[in-house]
Amino acid sequence: MAGLQGRVALVTAAGNGIGRAIAEGLGRAGAEVWATDVNEAALAGLDGLKTRKLDVLSDEAVAALTSEIGRIDILVNCAGFVHAGTVLDCTSDDLDFAFQLNVKSMYRTIRAVLPGMLERADGSIINIASVASSLKGVPNRFAYATTKAAVIGLTKSVAADYVAKGIRCNAICPGTVESPSLQNRLRALGDYDKARTEFIARQPIGRIGQPSEIADLAVYLAGAAFTTGQTHIIDGGWAM
Repeated sequence: MAGLQGRVALVTAAGNGIGRAIAEGLGRAGAEVWATDVNEAALAGLDGLKTRKLDVLSDEAVAALTSEIGRIDILVNCAGFVHAGTVLDCTSDDLDFAFQLNVKSMYRTIRAVLPGMLERADGSIINIASVASSLKGVPNRFAYATTKAAVIGLTKSVAADYVAKGIRCNAICPGTVESPSLQNRLRALGDYDKARTEFIARQPIGRIGQPSEIADLAVYLAGAAFTTGQTHIIDGGWAM
């Protein structure tokens, strides 16, 4: 695996959870990291990293920031949204928003950074998908699983198109990971302690994952020169 010194990384949704852990991990590995989030205040405390507000739903915002950064060697797409419910609970607007944030944001950022990567014949794109996707059916996650399955298809398509041109594109598929998003979902179920116990009980490994564990995999993939088009499951055995 190549070192990350001298590499420039752009990470979306780096304000908390998995995105923040990945941004910090890439920084420790030697990369120059641009940590972005639509909530600029959430980026506080990311010492040593360059932070910017970024709305990944905006073509103009993505174009402006990537132009400001210039060279980008590593793109990590972490922005996403978990919609709870079945197909009958999901309105057309709900599904449209899920596709906009979970899929089209990645389409948008990849299109912005890929030409520069192709000029250098080198680049690593890492998309955060999920075990809840084409990999595993999960109750009450219709819109989320549908769009995360699309992320896997997107990842493999980009990898196949540019495998001979120095570009690697991989997906990370986490299971249940400790994050502010998870905390909010547990509270929304009404009985936090009961919900948390049930979430832990479905993990064969006996615990919820930590953002730092996902970050370790992302740092590896950022420098891995012989890995592309893969769905890297990191879920404590949930999908076995």
